[in-house]
Amino acid sequence: MGRIAARFAKLNTEGRKAFVSYIMAGDPDYRGSLDLMTGMPGAGVDIIELGLPFTDPMADGETIQLAGQRALAGGQTLKKTLEMVADFRTRDDETPIVVMGYYNPIYSHGVEEFLDDAKAAGVDGLIVVDLPPEEDDELCVPAMRKGIDFIRLATPTTDDARLPAVLTNTSGFVYYVSITGITGAAAPQPSDVAPEVERIKARTDLPVIVGFGIRTPEAAKGIAEIADGCVVGSAIVAEQAQGKSVDEVLAFVRSLSEGAHQA
Repeated sequence: MGRIAARFAKLNTEGRKAFVSYIMAGDPDYRGSLDLMTGMPGAGVDIIELGLPFTDPMADGETIQLAGQRALAGGQTLKKTLEMVADFRTRDDETPIVVMGYYNPIYSHGVEEFLDDAKAAGVDGLIVVDLPPEEDDELCVPAMRKGIDFIRLATPTTDDARLPAVLTNTSGFVYYVSITGITGAAAPQPSDVAPEVERIKARTDLPVIVGFGIRTPEAAKGIAEIADGCVVGSAIVAEQAQGKSVDEVLAFVRSLSEGAHQA
């Protein structure tokens, strides 16, 4: 059993929902983001999404776009992002890590080489937002052969005709994007999200995690109550952008995780 499946099994046994956090690798710099990443499990984070900076992040809002620009300006690369994962693994061999980004840097690195390097570093899953199911042979299927989960996004526009294609070859969990738009947009309403989560769960045994627009402990709790957990990204990245210390950001993360875990 991989780390992601093991974590959800543990949460299920404990009767808790998952709290997933996103940070951008290399923001504000390598050491700062590694220190934040290292402190996240102690702040209640169940799964870490680690952003892979890219020059043209079409699905990201301004907050994460700027974080990626800061990381790239500081010299962050795909190789250094995998080094961050390997550094993290010297301290923590249990917390699942999902690398989230775009296909171009992976393609440039070489798919097979990337998957071998990611597996060796300790990556458990991938979210590649610009590879649709029609391109599964590019990365999804090879990743699954290496034992790396490929996590797909479902959105409010994923209708019943499209959903089977989205769920095919998906593993780890399904990431439901709660609103139409980019990261950091308007807050989702549980009453709107709940029917969509139920629709997806009727077609898969995978956990369904909801993200986009969650900024407060109350919002984290509300969304976690109607799903298997929630993701917070932009709100955490925004705290970093304000120049707050790692301890201050982790205190904010802890408040969010406590909200989700109350669900």
